[in-house]
Amino acid sequence: MSNFPSLGELGLKHDPAGRGYHAVYREHDVNHCPGCGRTHWIIGRVSAECAFCATALPLAEASMRHHSAPVIIQHRNREQGQAWAA
Repeated sequence: MSNFPSLGELGLKHDPAGRGYHAVYREHDVNHCPGCGRTHWIIGRVSAECAFCATALPLAEASMRHHSAPVIIQHRNREQGQAWAA
C-alpha cells in the first residue's frame, strides 16, 4: 500500500462536494434506478440491486455506520437481568 501516493502527495485535497453525483439507495424514498429508471429493488445488507437491469447501489444507511467499533446486535425484547441455567 505504500507504493500508492496519498492525496496530499498528489497536491489534491479531499472535497466530497466536488466529486459529483454519488447515487445511493435511500430506505424511505422512491429510488429510481440510474440505469433503467425503474423502481423495483432487491435489498441486501449493504447494497440494493435493480430487479430489471441489475444496477447495484450502496445503501445510504450502510455507508453512514461508524466502522471503528464492533457491531453489537441486541434483541429488543431481551431481559435486563441475568439468565441463569436451571
